[in-house]
Amino acid sequence: MSKRAHSQDAASLAYLARIGARLRQMRARRGMTQKLLAARSGVSQRHIALLEAGTGNISVLLLRRIAAALATDLGQLAADAPERAPELVMLEQTLARVPPAELSEARALLLRRFAPPASLRQRRIALVGLRGAGKSALGARLAARRGVRFVELDREIEHAGHLELRELFELRGQEGFRALEHQVLQAVLATEEPLVIATGGSLVTEPRTYELLLAGCVTVWLRATPEEHMQRVLAQGDVRPLANDGTDMDHLRAILASRAALYGQADLQLDTSGQSLDGSLDALAAMLPDLRR
Repeated sequence: MSKRAHSQDAASLAYLARIGARLRQMRARRGMTQKLLAARSGVSQRHIALLEAGTGNISVLLLRRIAAALATDLGQLAADAPERAPELVMLEQTLARVPPAELSEARALLLRRFAPPASLRQRRIALVGLRGAGKSALGARLAARRGVRFVELDREIEHAGHLELRELFELRGQEGFRALEHQVLQAVLATEEPLVIATGGSLVTEPRTYELLLAGCVTVWLRATPEEHMQRVLAQGDVRPLANDGTDMDHLRAILASRAALYGQADLQLDTSGQSLDGSLDALAAMLPDLRR
């Protein structure tokens, strides 16, 4: 068995064990026996016993019926993380009643109370955006101009994982890579030194990591047209996101469209389309606080 297959198999068993432990806890909390849960869900008691033992791998539809019998949602039962604290569940229910147009205001209120001090946050600049937006090139030059350290997060992840990004994905899978990415960002933000950080283009798709970045840094979305993104990616010789079958531009547009709302959560935006590197650098520097204060 390959290292990757062995790692995935172990991760699968660990995941089943977490579901089993959570199911036992939820059932016990509600004062239900396995027999009663089986009767209410229509899932056999044997299936439930195997699931609680961490050896059952039932269908999503059956797991959904078990969740309904426990008066919880499937996502809570099948979450690949420890059970959330009751206070967090209640907070989520409170936020669920907030009108969508006011959610940004609610988040801003929470950040003002619980985010790192504004004085520290403003000393750290993080650049987000699709590959080809200029995060690395502009980030390095901005850091040099301001006399602060530049951190390219992907390189820090490779250093921590002792492998290139492609190999880390192959060995650890999406879940393992995202966990490492989160750990590395936590370590970077644990220092109080002023920084300029260039992030990977897909970091914004991992909510807990992106929230960590938003809370700890002034974030800037470096934008560009799909055509300019494509030209820059090709000029770099990096065709990882391309389909290579004549649909590459459609693929890139779809990625950009699907992430636009996420990138849009950044504090600031800078359109680099048609701009020279020096011109973009001047515009970026002008909109940011002095990181050394």
